[in-house]
Amino acid sequence: MILIDTHTLIWFLEGDSQLSPTAITAIENNPGPTFVSMASLWEIGIKSSLGKLDIHLNYQDMLQAISNNALQILPISEANIATIITLPFHHRDPFDRLIIAQSQNYNFPIVTTDPYFKNYNVQIIW
Repeated sequence: MILIDTHTLIWFLEGDSQLSPTAITAIENNPGPTFVSMASLWEIGIKSSLGKLDIHLNYQDMLQAISNNALQILPISEANIATIITLPFHHRDPFDRLIIAQSQNYNFPIVTTDPYFKNYNVQIIW
């Protein structure tokens, strides 16, 4: 089981060359479920509506692409929020902090290139 970060999701769905071969292999050959945090969908929705994110897929097409690629959406739980409260502020982005909390709660490695994630007790795949 793995959890993919927001930029990883976008790059994977759009076939972006910035996605590392290791990341692609981890997503495509993962023997267990590959999760996308609800926080990523929330982040994409907010940043797209503010004009801070330009993605090629509209929201409905993105959801269909998530389903077509057998990615599963990981809901936000009360335990995730409780973990966020305990995290040090190495990273101030609220969406990333939630993804980090989910990784810790479920012991899922995160597929990300975000350098701040390395400051937390999570396994990184890139």
